[in-house]
Amino acid sequence: MDLVLATHNIDKAKEIRAFLEGLGYRILTLDAFPSVPEVVEDGGSYEANALKKAKTVAQHTGKMALADDTGLEVDALQGQPGLYSARFAGEGVTYAANRQKLLSLMKDVPLHQRTARFRCVMVLAMPGGQTRTVEGVVEGSIAQEEHGEGGFGYDPVFYLPALGKTLAQLTFEEKNRVSHRAKALEKIREILRKYRKNNGV
Repeated sequence: MDLVLATHNIDKAKEIRAFLEGLGYRILTLDAFPSVPEVVEDGGSYEANALKKAKTVAQHTGKMALADDTGLEVDALQGQPGLYSARFAGEGVTYAANRQKLLSLMKDVPLHQRTARFRCVMVLAMPGGQTRTVEGVVEGSIAQEEHGEGGFGYDPVFYLPALGKTLAQLTFEEKNRVSHRAKALEKIREILRKYRKNNGV
């Protein structure tokens, strides 16, 4: 049974594939379906964006599709960058440019006011139109400088007080146990497991 990830992001696909392995699904990305139109993420919420992506991909591929929309919410910045996390420093920018803008905006914010969270909303869509929505959140704070070489995106500046490390300082396996995406994927994994069991496949 095929599951199409509604993304071209190889870093994200790697994390998702690792989490869902062993369920018996063949996990594909949009790279296998060049005819699927680009989805404009113009929704007013993470769920709206993820729902739009998942339903579009399911309809155009005829296969089950999984989409997510994820954002970094910084309390000192009134929840920014939020929905605009991927393009915080502009359209088509690098991960590093987004981090640099964030650190610049936070340079005078004291440690106790640097609280933040990653929020990940995932939508699983069936070709017939049915959908399931889940959410994963991880709390942390914004580091004063980058630490670590792993992960991607804002991981080098997202500090986890309980572990004393940024997400980028964790191993791939450690991150896939504690991250916002991992928490959402735990719920998706259970939905997919039950789906195969109930459909006898």
